[in-house]
Amino acid sequence: MRGLMSTVAAATTALALAIMPVAAAELGDDGLHKAAWMRDTFKDLREDLAEASAEGKRLAIIFEQRGCIYCKQMHEEVFPDSEVDSFIRENYFVIQMNMFGDVEVTDFDGEALPEKEMARKWGLMFTPTLMFFPEEVPEGVTAPQAAVAVMPGAFKKGTTLAMLRWVVEKGYETDEPFQKYLARQLSQ
Repeated sequence: MRGLMSTVAAATTALALAIMPVAAAELGDDGLHKAAWMRDTFKDLREDLAEASAEGKRLAIIFEQRGCIYCKQMHEEVFPDSEVDSFIRENYFVIQMNMFGDVEVTDFDGEALPEKEMARKWGLMFTPTLMFFPEEVPEGVTAPQAAVAVMPGAFKKGTTLAMLRWVVEKGYETDEPFQKYLARQLSQ
């Protein structure tokens, strides 16, 4: 009986650890949340795309800002979820950008601007905003022109995970728009 109780206790502990969320991201010196899956690069999108492709991953950019309550929500409630965290780690090469930052970014079209000016050029107004890119980007196009999907704002786990999967599955190449894909995923 004692052996059975030990086995049940060990199994219960293992299950609890498996379904517990990953620790929330820490704040960096710039006031932005830093998840372990975020990449520190020179922010040259062509180089980042090549590195993502070499790893068999999809390039994504997340724009955030200091003090953003919605960014905090994503980093505390959605990204730490073990299913979301593991899906991102396995499938994405994520670059973080600061909506009001001064770090130079080189767009796919070759133009180099500080993050805040690039955010303006790309017409971004909300944080967090996730931009997803195809495996190949034609010459002379900007990031918004190349993006296969853009997710502005904070969403719960189900919607976020569905978007991550839809991009990896190349749903944007099908006749099923994301909204119908999401409805189908949530009904299963």
